[in-house]
Amino acid sequence: MNVTRQNFKESLGQIESAIKESSFLAIDGEFTGLNHAGVSPSGVFDTPEERYHKLVQGASDFLIIQFGICTFTYNKTTKKYTAKPFNFYIFPRPLSRVAPDLRFSCQSSSLDFLMSQGFDFNKWVKDGISFLRPADEARLRDQIQRKHEVLASPAYTTPGGASQPGAVNKGPVEVPPEMQDFVNELCKKVAKFVESGEHDSLSLPSVSAFQRKLTYQTLQAKFGSEVHLQSKTGENRERYIVVTRVQGEAEMKQLEANKQTQDMMEIDDAVGFTHVIKMISQSGKLVVGHNMLLDIAHTINQFMYPLPSDYQDFKSMCRCVFPRLIDTKLLANTQPFKDRIDNSGLSGLLHISQLPPFVKPDVEVSEEMDNSYKGSESLHEAGYDAYITGQCFISLANYLGNCQKPPTDHTEPTSPLLEPFLNKIFMMRSQDIPYMDLTAPDLNPSRDHVFHITFPTEWKTSDISALFSAFGSVYIGWLDDTSAYVSLHFSSTPSSSVMKTLCKKGSVYRLMTYKDHRAQLNQYHWTPSKPHPPGHAPIPHTPPISTHVTPNHHHNNHSGQGHYHTGHDLHESQGHSNELKKGAKRTHSPQDDGTKLEDGGSSAKKSKALNAEAPEFQSRITPNSTPEKEETLKWPENISSGEKKIEKNSKTEDKMFAEPTDW
Repeated sequence: MNVTRQNFKESLGQIESAIKESSFLAIDGEFTGLNHAGVSPSGVFDTPEERYHKLVQGASDFLIIQFGICTFTYNKTTKKYTAKPFNFYIFPRPLSRVAPDLRFSCQSSSLDFLMSQGFDFNKWVKDGISFLRPADEARLRDQIQRKHEVLASPAYTTPGGASQPGAVNKGPVEVPPEMQDFVNELCKKVAKFVESGEHDSLSLPSVSAFQRKLTYQTLQAKFGSEVHLQSKTGENRERYIVVTRVQGEAEMKQLEANKQTQDMMEIDDAVGFTHVIKMISQSGKLVVGHNMLLDIAHTINQFMYPLPSDYQDFKSMCRCVFPRLIDTKLLANTQPFKDRIDNSGLSGLLHISQLPPFVKPDVEVSEEMDNSYKGSESLHEAGYDAYITGQCFISLANYLGNCQKPPTDHTEPTSPLLEPFLNKIFMMRSQDIPYMDLTAPDLNPSRDHVFHITFPTEWKTSDISALFSAFGSVYIGWLDDTSAYVSLHFSSTPSSSVMKTLCKKGSVYRLMTYKDHRAQLNQYHWTPSKPHPPGHAPIPHTPPISTHVTPNHHHNNHSGQGHYHTGHDLHESQGHSNELKKGAKRTHSPQDDGTKLEDGGSSAKKSKALNAEAPEFQSRITPNSTPEKEETLKWPENISSGEKKIEKNSKTEDKMFAEPTDW
């Protein structure tokens, strides 16, 4: 169901009921862009805090322009889910001259991609729903209150009122000679209206702001309490004045009170889509997304509060706005799912989750909604993507229940089986930290086996592999043409031994440990020169970290092709315009096909998948064994077969996502 400003008010009650009745809901957003040029792309060895600061630097002044919400309600009798998908167009339409007039950035590749997927930009601008942060709403309400207090004061309406204590002298504006005819004609028209008594109100023609000021000044001085004046806005955004005949002071006060009420109602309209985010937050329902870091960060920044400069404050803010989150991208890349899912892109995950050993969930779209999503795909439309994200979650959650003994064919969104995944947000392209943990300290794996190397521009992947060949196979994360991070697949070798072996006098390369390199970077603090736009958070001061890889192809998206994506799996894949000129320098990213370079081999030569000791993050966050359907589910270990409850202060999350002992 498409929701625009044309039907938003009438749909708000339906949306609120759908959220309150739901078992859980799924969300998705589409953006005007993903990252800025000049901001370091996501790196394989970013810490969660560094990743967050890059997100704020590179993405905070893009906008969500389409927001998808799909509620899912389980019926225990029919054992079916009823889905109610809503697709919102969002546009920052200013309420007035004092309301926020947002400036925002656009990324041409993102807009081009949205256009190729059928996004209606005319509908977005013409019919997009407005929004206000709570702080902006409070400020505008305070301004309206003070405005009406000034209008009611003697200083505004009484010639000698400015001399009274506390009065504000507005002062009359001198009528220019060229405006004298306008004023005279205006007075004749209003005098005729007052004398005739035929109509209760008179709408004056739309004129300039200065002429409206003259109108207020002249009519209040000439007619006083005989008429009430009110500015209104027409369909084409034109401003005009309505003159109402008044019978006594009591009626004047009532008209002023009505005007103030109407101004407050206009602010309610301007709050717009923020009402929906507040409903979701206050409901406390489980919110599901797919690769949802950008969705969550942008939602908070755009509709609730500016993103804070402190990472821990951001985590607290997330818990405040969205108390319960689950990321299906993290589910798909974690046991017991990862061995059964070879494509965790949203469309690929939807397809796989409907095949054995998974079971296609029984979901029907409510009869109250249109059936545009039934039997057809609308990929990259936010409402549809939220709809299929929810289906993927149901299938994966039910699989967990089906692995138990006795098996259950339905897993509630509040089930303890889902606790290990709760409030953990997937970190795209991370080598050894798979998620941000919003409720506990983030993982802090040892990186003693990681080295930073600088080298001549002529070097290729094979040169680096050959250099480290004595220590086994390696993973190479390119930073630029002359530097990279190198990770040993077998981390038992002491870093001191590697440094002693490879650091030779007269070498054309320079090698240092990961720890030393980070310490060197942290000696410098960078103050960004790009000013933050009005209505957005200032960019925090962070070190100039540049730890990104340059992959040889884009990550999986809905269609599995290598084009740009404005949501989900390629939230963080744009902005890699600084592609290396030497194609041989490319190595696979941790989300690619799982192949590795042989020691000393060429960059094009690949072999079988990485083994258990390889530093692929998926193999480092899973249990030692994957329970089959017919086995007793031994994960998490503190869920008893009888009660299926997680004990307080349990270590389930640590067991589920254990930090590898060999790193």
